[in-house]
Amino acid sequence: MNLDLMEAIKEIEKEKGIDPEVIYQAITESLLAYYKKNAGKNSNPNNIDVNLNRETGALTIIEKKLVVEEIEDEKNEISLEEAKKISHLYQIGDFAEMDVTPKDYGRVVAQSVKNSVIQKVREAERDIIYDEYISKEGDIVNGIVQRIDAKTAYVDLGKVEAILLPSEQMDGERLEVHQRIKAYVLEVRKTTKGPQVLLSRSHPGLLKRLFELEVPEIHDGIVEIKSIAREAGSRSKIAVFSNDENVDPVGACVGPKGSRVQVIVDELKGEKIDIVNWSEDIAEFIRNSLSPSKVYEVTVYEEDKKASVIVPDYQLSLAIGKEGQNARLAAKLTTWKIDIKSESQQNEMIEDFDIDDFEEEESYDEENS
Repeated sequence: MNLDLMEAIKEIEKEKGIDPEVIYQAITESLLAYYKKNAGKNSNPNNIDVNLNRETGALTIIEKKLVVEEIEDEKNEISLEEAKKISHLYQIGDFAEMDVTPKDYGRVVAQSVKNSVIQKVREAERDIIYDEYISKEGDIVNGIVQRIDAKTAYVDLGKVEAILLPSEQMDGERLEVHQRIKAYVLEVRKTTKGPQVLLSRSHPGLLKRLFELEVPEIHDGIVEIKSIAREAGSRSKIAVFSNDENVDPVGACVGPKGSRVQVIVDELKGEKIDIVNWSEDIAEFIRNSLSPSKVYEVTVYEEDKKASVIVPDYQLSLAIGKEGQNARLAAKLTTWKIDIKSESQQNEMIEDFDIDDFEEEESYDEENS
């Protein structure tokens, strides 16, 4: 061990951000294991310690033995006469410390420590990267698509290559190599090969974080995102609420001339986004959730968590949406079951009920006449 190696350790700390103690520990553990393995027949490996001076790099291997008047166990005991040669202060019953550092310890360091130190450095690097990305779970990261294999995209995040599985990609989006993307950190796993970062472009959390980045009122807590319903790549609904009566939550999210929401739409490759007002009044919230359609009447059934919605005839298809998408997203947004009918359908039901009711009464009168 020498000052050159100590400088190298400091350089590793500077470049890789690794605590020097990690390397010192690797060196001492490796040397201790080496010496124990090669200890002489009169040495007990359990009595050996390695001391490393963090300032000078001086290395000392110490063996401890009990000072006795007459030796019975050569591996664990030393005579008083021999102990006095080490230090005249030793008395019977003391543990004498002997310097058993090999003369060729420099070669031992080079041969035995190298692989151990390299392994410790790699493990420390992995831990640093893991700690960095585990703190980003539920957040957005920027990356570059490095390669695509069987529809799975591998994204370079700088320090680690993340994985974007087909199931976490947006419908209709075609990723390309070298394309820059924003993605949601879904999960970070610790593996023997280093941290594995799983990304998502379809998770509702991506939409939430994009709005938090683009809308200062959300970042500052003035406007809250209460719920999100998303069919990634196609359409989303987001319910917002303002804690300041002077701030319009929908307007804040849309931005001047739609500038804020347009940035998000562009990032999501044209995904349509409906921004609606959240309300504690579930009937009003359901009415808002079916935007952009107009709603005539909402009747809620608390016990079943269901709502019956009546819309104008010409708004029925808009309220339901293509393949039921608008109604489906509204149900996800509010977490209520929503039954949508047009005014005509509702009137027909009422008429049918009235006729049946009238016929039943007429039949009853005839039977009793």
